[in-house]
Amino acid sequence: MLLIDKHGRNIHKLRVSLLDACNMKCFYCMPEKNSFHRSDSICSKNIIRLVKTIVANGIDEVRITGGEPLIHPDLDFITKEIGNLKLKKFGLTTNALGLEKHLDTLLKNNCKYINISLDAFSRESFHTITKVDKFNEVKNSIVEAKKAGAHVKLNTVLLKGLNSHELIPLIEFAAQNDIEIRFLELMKIGAALDSHKELFTSAADTIAQLNSKFTLTERPMPIDSTSFNYNIKELNANIGFIASETQHFCKTCSRLRLDSYGNLRPCLMMQSGLNLSEMDEDMVTKALKDLLEIKPIYRQEKLTQPMHQIGG
Repeated sequence: MLLIDKHGRNIHKLRVSLLDACNMKCFYCMPEKNSFHRSDSICSKNIIRLVKTIVANGIDEVRITGGEPLIHPDLDFITKEIGNLKLKKFGLTTNALGLEKHLDTLLKNNCKYINISLDAFSRESFHTITKVDKFNEVKNSIVEAKKAGAHVKLNTVLLKGLNSHELIPLIEFAAQNDIEIRFLELMKIGAALDSHKELFTSAADTIAQLNSKFTLTERPMPIDSTSFNYNIKELNANIGFIASETQHFCKTCSRLRLDSYGNLRPCLMMQSGLNLSEMDEDMVTKALKDLLEIKPIYRQEKLTQPMHQIGG
């Protein structure tokens, strides 16, 4: 079974936000004054029920997000249940705090594609951005995840004046550990709206900066990839760019998003969706078809809802 929308896109990827809470306070993701909903705002068994029904309708890639998914109390149960489904890819996006203690269980549960946020490569810059003094723990978790056999990628949000001076050390660290690193444009979402103009750096400007020092060779990517990727010959590094603000990929988007309240959203930038939490299997199947009709093909300019409530 395939989920094909009215624009001919094959919708086959699902992002599942388990909770809105996080153990970091990255300023572009989370408001300074903030409160979290209970982690069981939608019970774990209901999350699994909904994911199973959505997968049965044509989804073949699932990625768990948060907030921070590693702090969900039922993470082991959730990953075990989803890991038993017939999926091409099952992964998780995390800040890597506490990752080492979960690694064995994640891999055993077929959750092997681990994307890790790393916005700086010094203790000082890391603390400025995340508001926690945990740089070395995150760095060590990245190395250990790679050694354990996980498919690791690093995600770095481009922030002018805060991490632009650390791009090459970040790339070198990733290359030394045979890990792809991707640079993300700061999105006009939630807490980032106030400082977006001041901090925004485009993918094009960053590529030009790297091109002045290195040889970048473009790498082929799947049609629905959110990133465009390069190899840097001199560093033997694989890098990517997710240019959500300047080079929209809406026309090839293949994702749906299930948040921690049971809302299924057709787009990251759409706060509206359908709440599935009380729906039975037939109703969920119908809701999927309805959502395909409203999945946008053009980018909405901004979203006021905080990023941590949506899921990365």
